[in-house]
Amino acid sequence: MNANARPISVVLISCLYIAVGAIGFAYHFPELMALHRDSVLIELTELLAILAGAFMLLRRNWARWLAVLWMAFHVAISFPVLRQVAIHALFLAVISWLLFRPDAMGYFRGRREIQ
Repeated sequence: MNANARPISVVLISCLYIAVGAIGFAYHFPELMALHRDSVLIELTELLAILAGAFMLLRRNWARWLAVLWMAFHVAISFPVLRQVAIHALFLAVISWLLFRPDAMGYFRGRREIQ
């Protein structure tokens, strides 16, 4: 695969992160306006999902790591509900596997950062 070609797995995960972040942000926005406790932190995590998705499409390697960390955070906050932990851990495993396959690694490695 050409290092410049964007793998479909990266496109799908990026779009998923953007969608989940945007939907979550819109869903929780009334809580922010009502000044509910923790609403700022919730909205911040939704914005991080949007950032991860958008910048993965722009071939930023740090965004791939942010996406994995975002999902790992959801595994951690799912405790002690075992079913939620299992579902989030499964998502984390699949997303990590897809983002660190050779085609995805080549895609993210193909961009030279300009400092």
